[in-house]
Amino acid sequence: MGEGRPGVAATLRALNEALGRPAALWVKESGARNLRHRDFLAPRAALSAAFPGGQVPPEAVSAVSSLRGPAVLPLRVCRQTPAGLAVQVRRPEAFQRLLGPLPGPAPAAAGARTGCVVLHCPALRTRAALRPRHLRSVLLADHLAQLLRAQGVGVCLVPALSEEGSWDVLRQLRVYWPSGSGGSSLTDAVSALKAALGRCPCAVACEQGPGTAEGVVYKVHLKSFVEQQGLLGYDPNLDVLLVTEGMLQSLAELQEAVLQCPVSDPMALPASLPKCQSSCCSIVHVVNCEEEFQQQQLDVLWRILDPGAHTALQKHLVCGPVKVTNPSSPIGADQYFQLRKHQMYEASVIKYGELAQDEAWTEVIDTLTVAAIRFEMLSTAHRSQITLDLENNSISTKGTKSGAFVMYNCARLATLFNTFQQAVEQGTYPPLPPASELNFSCLREEGEWLLLFNYLLPFPEVLQQAAQLPSPSKGIRITANTETVCKFLVQLSMDFSSYYNRVHVLGEPFPHLFDQMFARLQLLGAVRDVFHSALATLHLPPLSQI
Repeated sequence: MGEGRPGVAATLRALNEALGRPAALWVKESGARNLRHRDFLAPRAALSAAFPGGQVPPEAVSAVSSLRGPAVLPLRVCRQTPAGLAVQVRRPEAFQRLLGPLPGPAPAAAGARTGCVVLHCPALRTRAALRPRHLRSVLLADHLAQLLRAQGVGVCLVPALSEEGSWDVLRQLRVYWPSGSGGSSLTDAVSALKAALGRCPCAVACEQGPGTAEGVVYKVHLKSFVEQQGLLGYDPNLDVLLVTEGMLQSLAELQEAVLQCPVSDPMALPASLPKCQSSCCSIVHVVNCEEEFQQQQLDVLWRILDPGAHTALQKHLVCGPVKVTNPSSPIGADQYFQLRKHQMYEASVIKYGELAQDEAWTEVIDTLTVAAIRFEMLSTAHRSQITLDLENNSISTKGTKSGAFVMYNCARLATLFNTFQQAVEQGTYPPLPPASELNFSCLREEGEWLLLFNYLLPFPEVLQQAAQLPSPSKGIRITANTETVCKFLVQLSMDFSSYYNRVHVLGEPFPHLFDQMFARLQLLGAVRDVFHSALATLHLPPLSQI
């Protein structure tokens, strides 16, 4: 097992290098129909652009077939087809390498990356009750924090929740956000910012008196600074900002977070984030579209008062609007949670009858509700609008696109392994042998390769891609693939459910059937691990029953 864990990116890179062309010619297949004939394809159109007449030299085809490498899938055959150059993987060996004795940590987790990202969620500064639009940016920041931590990146969450606020809905949704007051260090930081304002040529002190808004301490001309610095991507309506004590408090808290960032090596920041010359971290403001203008004002003010490398690394991740259909009155986040919980309870009673009314189901209903809301908020690209239909019961335990469906299939896996363990204890089956003793050539069912090739194989790269925060080509907005994990889990649940409904995993206790049963259990154990790891990025515990 010295060859290590194969990966999609490494295999595609090796395939492209084997053809001797700089262009990316190969694609990974994912559909069940195409996977019956091939696993990777260099399409005819791409080959025609890269080779005269689209004819790949025989020596290049031979090089593809003989590819080997520590992270390269074992290839069986490479042949010319009407669709292009097609490659099939040696599937038993691929099962062995992915399901056999565990190698070292996956590349994503192995590096000692000590970069830091400050995730700032202005929605948590609101003095009013949280609304669904606030909830969207909070849940997105919470999920992104988990994804970054999984890649070895340090995360600081700002602002700390005030002690006098009511944050019950966040606790119910399993959002783990720091709380507490800033103390004397924050007071000193605010004083330092005021002193900086006094020295700033584009700031004018405001005396308290008639016509002066309460709490305003300075007027700052943002527009002239933006123009002088040639800053791109800011709203053209940025002009004069009336600076309040609250704004300075917000900036002071951001500065504190930057100082606390555990960046021991500035070059250890994620590859997708820009580097700076000194030890600094990146700041990402996760805002809903209604807060974007106000956050741009604070962004520019911070650049004026603290022209350090970290303020130049500010980026804005903007969430689209959350539309609530036909609300009789504005709905709060807590009302939204309670409504979805009631709907989940009713849906569970319809499906499971009196069982769902048992006290033991209270935690199950709570978890299903959290899953339903998180998937409702996070399955859509963050730039797009979300529409919440609260009048009709849009929560279901059956819908294949829902968080409840994902949790249901996770529970089915738990039930399978509990049933197997009980059968082992009763002497019906022998215990599952070590992975090195399993015969993976027994895995010949179409759904088994689909689970391995589309989910187990690319999963580490899925997490990496979901955590990427690419720099914008210009301006301050960034786009993240925050919907990736939810979509991955929904698709995995659909394909697992199809396989599980079709295949009887725990067969009759005959020794000649054990090889196939054990290989399938090893495969599904790996699928279970993927479910658990992906759900952990959403702060969702796996269910043992539904």
